[in-house]
Amino acid sequence: MEQGRNVALASLSGVGPVRSGKLAKLGLERLGDVLWHFPLRYEDRRKVYTVREAPEGEMCCVKAMIAQSPQLSRARSGVELVKVKCVDETGTLNLTFFHQSYLRHTFSPGDQYVFYGKAERQGRGISMVNPLFEKEGEEKYTGRIVPVYPLTAGIHNALMMNLARMAVDQVAPTVEEVLPLWVRQRYGLCQQEFALANIHFPQNFEGLASARKRLIFEELMTLTCGLAMLKGRRQHFDGLTFVSHSPEEFRSLLPFTPTDAQSRAMEDIFRDVTSGQSMNRLVQGDVGSGKTAVAAYGAWAAALSGVQCAFMAPTELLAEQHHRTLSTLLGPCGIRVELLTGSVKGAGRKKLLQDLARGEIQVLVGTHALFSQGVIYHKLGLVIADEQHRFGVAQRGALAAKGGEIPPHVLVMSATPIPRTLALMIYGDMEVSIIDQLPPGRTPVSTYVVGEDKRQRMYGFVRTQVGQGRQVYLVCPAVEENGGEEEGQTSLFPAMDLKAVTTYARQLQEQVFPDLKVGFVHGKMKSKDKEAIMSAFASGEVQILVSTTVIEVGVDVPNATLMIIENADRFGLSQLHQLRGRVGRGKYESYCVLVSSSRSETARQRLRVLTQTTDGFQIAQEDLRLRGPGDFFGQRQHGLPQLKVADFASDLELLHQARQVAQELVEGDPDLMRTEHRPLRRRVELMFRDNPDIFH
Repeated sequence: MEQGRNVALASLSGVGPVRSGKLAKLGLERLGDVLWHFPLRYEDRRKVYTVREAPEGEMCCVKAMIAQSPQLSRARSGVELVKVKCVDETGTLNLTFFHQSYLRHTFSPGDQYVFYGKAERQGRGISMVNPLFEKEGEEKYTGRIVPVYPLTAGIHNALMMNLARMAVDQVAPTVEEVLPLWVRQRYGLCQQEFALANIHFPQNFEGLASARKRLIFEELMTLTCGLAMLKGRRQHFDGLTFVSHSPEEFRSLLPFTPTDAQSRAMEDIFRDVTSGQSMNRLVQGDVGSGKTAVAAYGAWAAALSGVQCAFMAPTELLAEQHHRTLSTLLGPCGIRVELLTGSVKGAGRKKLLQDLARGEIQVLVGTHALFSQGVIYHKLGLVIADEQHRFGVAQRGALAAKGGEIPPHVLVMSATPIPRTLALMIYGDMEVSIIDQLPPGRTPVSTYVVGEDKRQRMYGFVRTQVGQGRQVYLVCPAVEENGGEEEGQTSLFPAMDLKAVTTYARQLQEQVFPDLKVGFVHGKMKSKDKEAIMSAFASGEVQILVSTTVIEVGVDVPNATLMIIENADRFGLSQLHQLRGRVGRGKYESYCVLVSSSRSETARQRLRVLTQTTDGFQIAQEDLRLRGPGDFFGQRQHGLPQLKVADFASDLELLHQARQVAQELVEGDPDLMRTEHRPLRRRVELMFRDNPDIFH
């Protein structure tokens, strides 16, 4: 049999074609794959108890002797039971096995076994149902720390342990050591082979901790090396050099004084666009921190340098708001700002595209229509993308490609606040500016979690707010793919779809608030209809606006003081925080009510985080911990390889150290081509195998 990592699992004893097909669902096809399929958790089965000492109600190991031959019986329902009486010097252990009649021939009086199961107290003895058992002297799954693996239907943990043992014995000794000796010494990291053996079969929890630390560090360092290599390549692109128009000049045009954080971000942009190299910068800040004003500086600097700016937003609604904001800010300077979305059609679109190609439009705001076929720029010098996690690298690239021989500068804005170290990781190919101050005058929003039983009281509060001249948002979740409810949930809208939003708005108008004006808005409405409703809401004509999350990045209505979010448990915390940011924009006290009928205590606990803090960074950290980066950013959008052992949220200290080492390595050897770095380069290429072009 071929030895080592390339052994096909199908060829191994106990696997075969059926099980190998199921293992393939876990991404396991060869023995080498199993080595990197790490346990989810571990069960400590090292302590073997006597019958008297066995902890009641807990999983534990008990050693006892078979006292008499097993008894087979059948219950009335036809279920076969095998009952076995065992003893030790302290008491009796009674075992019951369901649907395992063959066991009556397995146990012989006088034989000693170790049993692992839940101990239930029974007089002076204990009982166990369907315990795992091993004959004394033949223990493989008892008397030790046992790994518990991610599984799939038809694959049991015992098989995974057998395969892991083969992988550790045959493959682990052949794996290249990727961490240089000086790195292992500096951070007290164990060797590769020890780490791989102990992540699967730890002798003790100290060895497991050492193995985890080493493998987490290695994984994060491999990732950061790849991102640093990618960043190094991008930094070498020549960029358009803008005429030197400083942020001081721009500030005098603003109707307000920018915060220090906004000013710092503008200075960062100024340095980038006058450096002669291509800018690739992320401006990150909480909801309402003033990112648009910072972006406006970039657009202004581009126009004054004789190049065009494309400003891309994730929704037509937000594109329309940015168009209004930028027109107001830049129009008085003689800068022409136009809007291009899918709704712009016919002669108007044709004229706009002609003017764009002639260079008569300096700033074009829009959705993904900005990089569609037929949109030709005269000289594109700056691309601004709002809400980075909604745009993949491909969309940014398609727009950047319209810039001709010299790529345009790229500025990305994100309202998803994440810790700085993590931002540098997620956006590893970008420089990061963080706006960590809110403009003065923002009112804190009081947040509450309520159940379905408080609905009438909540509607009474809506009426109170409207009676004081204020306005209310009421947000419903988008349709779930399966269209169903979570277990134990009930609601007015079992599958919240387009019809449900409109139906709910009509119910509120006709049955709950017949004397008030209720409007609704959703993503599938025609642009002019959305615009009309939003305008009516902004002017105060509509008092209650029922909406999907289309308003998450919607218009600014200072008079709106109450945000109600239905089925709040279906949203991520960061998304809820962004929705909450739609209120509290004026001088009035503001509120956010999270409605959830989920019976899950975990879901309620998660929502309570929002009642305790308005710090977007803290909320994002919790969101990341609960949901993982794949859900948090959208795996495809953030483009990071999937991590096997590291956790962005809880391994931040190791992340910081790993990133420091990666920078040192890549600065000294940009392509990791030195002999001692080749194993690390091979590991980086393996990690980034889904996008190999980034290293060529």
